[in-house]
Amino acid sequence: MVNLVPPPESVMNILTKTDAYRKGHFIYPNGKHASHYFQMPLAFRHYDNARILSVGLSRMFRMEKSISSRLPNVAVVSPSPGGIMVAFGVREALSAQQIYWAEMEDGKRQFRQYIGKGDVFPAIIVDDILRSGKAIRETIDLLGELGAEVIGIGSIVTFEDGPQEFEGIPVKSLLQFDVNFYENEEEWKASRSASDAEEETVRF
Repeated sequence: MVNLVPPPESVMNILTKTDAYRKGHFIYPNGKHASHYFQMPLAFRHYDNARILSVGLSRMFRMEKSISSRLPNVAVVSPSPGGIMVAFGVREALSAQQIYWAEMEDGKRQFRQYIGKGDVFPAIIVDDILRSGKAIRETIDLLGELGAEVIGIGSIVTFEDGPQEFEGIPVKSLLQFDVNFYENEEEWKASRSASDAEEETVRF
């Protein structure tokens, strides 16, 4: 049911059947090797899946009185275009009044022009996947420059070795996943994760 928080196994089932979760030999943009890769937009291209995941995450926020008491005067913010689908789904489920997303421009994460100080309501930052946490940290700084308070942070999938909180705000997530990264091909081949799969370089 879309009005409940789906358990991790249901989330993984959605990601697996849509090929958003993949197994193999992947080389990430930072050069590290791993046996798993998530391409979350493949799950969000199906409306029913997008609704289940976004509404599930929204319920985790709504259960927090410190957040629910601020609704609807809240902004839902995505750190990047990849989280826009999540942001729209969470905004709709919470009936939040604002939605924003940041983009990389000239090597810096920023909002589109004409968004000024005091324009952004207390913000909930959401993304499709949290790996290193860099995008969320930069978005927190960006919102701080605009004088906006961050009241919640969440992601559909969070890597277990990634940040679990930012500035005292815990990360809400539907699925915690343990990904073992290897610094180079030698480490990969020596690991128990190594397989005969052809290596594939991924872009994001």
